Amino acid sequence: MINASVAIQVLPAVEGQEVIRVVDKVIEYLKSSGLNVYVGPFETTVEGEYDQLMEMVKRCQLICIEEGAPSVMSYVKISYKPEGGIWTIDEKVTKHHQ
Repeated sequence: MINASVAIQVLPAVEGQEVIRVVDKVIEYLKSSGLNVYVGPFETTVEGEYDQLMEMVKRCQLICIEEGAPSVMSYVKISYKPEGGIWTIDEKVTKHHQ
């Protein structure tokens, strides 16, 4: 059940173009989840079940470290409605991309 959405921006402590490489690894992981993922210029949004999304947020941090960043800072926004029925990514942005 979709009862949450998470927007995450990871900021690995690496130099120059290396930031893009590390962030791309995080995005690749998020897309591999099979969940609905929307990549924006500053953050990536994912919809799904709350507990799964919280594990994914944790994994995003670890991916940055595994890819060589000595540290990572992240900004995370969470929309959570236990009984389900959150506004979807499509409901929020489709009208702006037609």
